Amino acid sequence: METIVALASAPMKSALSIIRLSGDDCFEVVSKCFSKDLTKEKKRAIHFGFICDGVKKIDQVVLLTYVAPHSFTGENSVEIMCHGSMLIVNEIITTLIQNGARMAVNGEFSSRAFFNGKIDLIQAEGINDMINATSEEAKEMSMFALTGETSKIFLPIRKDIGELLGKIEVNIDYPEYEDIEEISKAEVIRVCSKIKSDLKDLIEVGEKNRLYRDGVKVAIVGKPNVGKSSLLNSLIKEDKAIVTDIAGTTRDIVEGTFNLNGVPVYLYDTAGLHESNDKIEQIGIEKAKDVINKADLILFVVDDTGVDEDLFKFIKNKKHLVVYNKADILKVKDGHSIYVSAIHGDIKPLIDGMIKMLELDDISVKPSFTNTRQIGLLKNIVSQIDLAIKDAEADEPTDLISASLMIAYNYSLDLLGESNKNDLTDEIFSRFCVGK
Repeated sequence: METIVALASAPMKSALSIIRLSGDDCFEVVSKCFSKDLTKEKKRAIHFGFICDGVKKIDQVVLLTYVAPHSFTGENSVEIMCHGSMLIVNEIITTLIQNGARMAVNGEFSSRAFFNGKIDLIQAEGINDMINATSEEAKEMSMFALTGETSKIFLPIRKDIGELLGKIEVNIDYPEYEDIEEISKAEVIRVCSKIKSDLKDLIEVGEKNRLYRDGVKVAIVGKPNVGKSSLLNSLIKEDKAIVTDIAGTTRDIVEGTFNLNGVPVYLYDTAGLHESNDKIEQIGIEKAKDVINKADLILFVVDDTGVDEDLFKFIKNKKHLVVYNKADILKVKDGHSIYVSAIHGDIKPLIDGMIKMLELDDISVKPSFTNTRQIGLLKNIVSQIDLAIKDAEADEPTDLISASLMIAYNYSLDLLGESNKNDLTDEIFSRFCVGK
């Protein structure tokens, strides 16, 4: 593979920066501009010297060499630790390109690690999730993927599908052998039902735990001047939204973020819903309605005048909480509603209500498949297993059942990023003595 180069640290001034190279002729490329010869490297090593452009010294660096296959990508690799001036970084990269490297494209180091068998696709996705993690819980979820723990929970299911398919294929292809275990439709139904149950458990856990990664969108909605902006400020513990006693102060969407049981909550403080002839206010109100449609939860804020039924119709069919603000001045309270005083930071009843409504008290950090691709493939496998069960129950021909299981097996390979050009020989001959 040709040698690629890229900055591996943040593109900003810092004490140190790291430049990474990977490729078959990686050591030759670097040797052309480094003060030592690396072409005879036999094992991982650390070097100290100068990167030069001809006779001109660019920077004094520490250089790490990794000999294939003992590197992240599985190829010869070099990491250059230089001083953290972007001027120096750009000069070094330019010199490396002039000496035979090319600029890497997005994710190319990880893709090489994947294609060279150093990581599977779940681990590769875990790297990106780790970089984008916004909470300790999200980071732990990413670590499970990165270390292969997430992939491991699926391997028994893939094995069960493969073994069942292997048994069926043997019965179809070698009917003349009397000592082959005959697979019954009842056995197919039993094994497929277990596989389906295990898959549904994975999907249920994954759809809950994806909240750690994706977060939830929460819209704060209500009439003008009921304390929506004060509530946003209180939740994020920051004076972000302007708060006045003048109705219509908020005309555009004000956003904020906070962490709720490890889940990122994206808050949207909307313009007060009411009839208005003001063109700017009308735009803000339309934006508020759009946010309502996209939100996972609505906080419908009301004051001592109670719930306005004309406004409530906008949110009644969405997941919502009715929140009475300014509880410190309310004279009458029932025992069922949520009462807060945003201006005084008294919002614990709302926090508890949000946790319950979003079911955040029923999730825990564990290895799970959480992105759309992964959950979509798990659901595809369930669909094919369902077809196999229905065909077996209807006493359909075995090869029809086998076709559904083969599709399910290919989906299972896709999940981990393995080739779908599979050969079931190992599955078959590990359990049966065929062709003796």
